[in-house]
Amino acid sequence: MKPSQMERAQTAALIIIALAVVLFLLVQARFLLISLATAIILFSLTSDAINFIARQRIGPFRIPNVLASITALLLISAGMLTLTSIILSQINTVLTLSLTYAARLPHAVAAMFAWLGEDVQTSVFNTVSSIDVASYVSTAAGGAGNLMSATVLVILFVGFLFAERIWFSTKLVALAGNEEQAERVSRIIATIIHRVNYYLLVKTGVSAITGIMVWAVASFFQLDLAVALGILTFVLNYIPNIGSIVATVLVALVSFVEVGESGQTAAIFVIVAIIQFINGSVIDPMLMGRALRLSSFGIIINLAFWGAVWGVPGMFLSVPIMVAMMIIFSQIPELRSLAILLSREGLPEAEEAAAEPQRAAPRTLEHEAPKQQSQEEDTAA
Repeated sequence: MKPSQMERAQTAALIIIALAVVLFLLVQARFLLISLATAIILFSLTSDAINFIARQRIGPFRIPNVLASITALLLISAGMLTLTSIILSQINTVLTLSLTYAARLPHAVAAMFAWLGEDVQTSVFNTVSSIDVASYVSTAAGGAGNLMSATVLVILFVGFLFAERIWFSTKLVALAGNEEQAERVSRIIATIIHRVNYYLLVKTGVSAITGIMVWAVASFFQLDLAVALGILTFVLNYIPNIGSIVATVLVALVSFVEVGESGQTAAIFVIVAIIQFINGSVIDPMLMGRALRLSSFGIIINLAFWGAVWGVPGMFLSVPIMVAMMIIFSQIPELRSLAILLSREGLPEAEEAAAEPQRAAPRTLEHEAPKQQSQEEDTAA
């Protein structure tokens, strides 16, 4: 083998080993990494708001940056703990009612296949009856218990990010080596934050409206799990493409298990499907516009990968991660081909577009705080 071929083989082997190690670490440390990724997203959502508050004046006094950060952290903590408590209470309700309706489940599911013949119906009944619902409920309860631990860890991560935020610019210049390179990296980060924040705000609004409408439909038909179905729809709509489908099927299945009437189940299924279609396929794309520029096929592949690595939380984080990957790859010439594959129209983020959020945003206190603090220290000395 020639020396050049030997070097290529060694490089390929090292790349494969590095990817295997990274994948192993992603799987083994997924609880920590999922919490960290969630904390970074929450931090990016509130960072601009903190800068805006810190620039406001109350008479001759300006709101201190520390006070704005502490206020934001307290609001985030209260909001996350409240939301987690609501979700846990609904999970407990669902799990309790699941045991109540477990006896009806085999008959209800088997009835859905009655049109295929008695043999098929009997086979489906025997298959569903063999499922140990109690064990699945126990596993789900154990997983729900980790939700509060994850919430506390996310709050801690966000708190430390707030504490370190005034030094980000100084550290970025030191890491990049010069101010020009640091400015370029800062533009890329600003673009990622802008795109991810816009996606999350639009998705949250559309998902909230969809969840409220599903709750209204379930309440109209007097389903016991109306509130839980509304919250579940809101949460599942964050999963691109397949989340709305799963939520619609679950609403119909719960209706059929509770009531056992095919006519009412069909009516609920059609109404919820129309709601999901209008909100997810008409309103959502209209509000999103060209903000993401992501390939639909790339979203599915990314969804499958992060779902396999991090489970359901990975599905929720798949789109923000894909947005960050496409923007970063588009700024690196060697990886621009990957950005083209991830983009919807083969038009990934350009250098000029990446500079727009940075030019549009006013100068923040993050750039000025270290300098001001050093001047105060010199004066005190």
